[in-house]
Amino acid sequence: LGAAATRLLATSRAIAKLDVLAGLADVATRENYVKPEVLSEDVMEIRDARHPVVENFLSGGERFVPNDAIFEDGEIIRIITGPNMSGKSTYLRQVALIVLMAQIGSFVPADEAEIALVDRIFTRIGAQDEISAGQSTFMVEMVETANLLNHATVRSLLVLDEVGRGTSTYDGISIAWAVVEHIHNHPRLRCKTLFATHYHELTQLSELLPRVRNY
Repeated sequence: LGAAATRLLATSRAIAKLDVLAGLADVATRENYVKPEVLSEDVMEIRDARHPVVENFLSGGERFVPNDAIFEDGEIIRIITGPNMSGKSTYLRQVALIVLMAQIGSFVPADEAEIALVDRIFTRIGAQDEISAGQSTFMVEMVETANLLNHATVRSLLVLDEVGRGTSTYDGISIAWAVVEHIHNHPRLRCKTLFATHYHELTQLSELLPRVRNY
């Protein structure tokens, strides 16, 4: 057994790779995915994108409504507002998933996609505490936000959902405003960012910062 262990391990790894590739090929065929263009240029143009998980959980003839993620020249930060249940979080997640799928060589759930290579995808999504670690919901939120601000680069993708909700309204708005300004102005950052928020005051940032857009 010891002499054959190396060959068995190599065989199992090859089978695992084939399994992954066959799985990606199968879902791409069944769900009408398209081959993305993964480019070195700083571009993101995803047309009629869908969330690969949500679209498979619709029932009763419901249809996932496709949408675009097309960053214009000079645009790096999208402030996304809207009511609860309007799809903000789904939109953020689907863009991050499509970028990740393109990076690993998979086809993607869209009609057309041109996506830049990214070094990392940073997310700040969800609201939960870490009681065992003695961290409140707000503390978890701030630790994760600090991590992405300290380690992201101009080639990263940032996905932030309702930063600042873990504290009082005025403090939360101030934190969210400062985070957007920092991403926009810091020379190490200035990376493509999707920022969903209920703080409609943040829509004023598009008048003050040239690379911010409201959606």
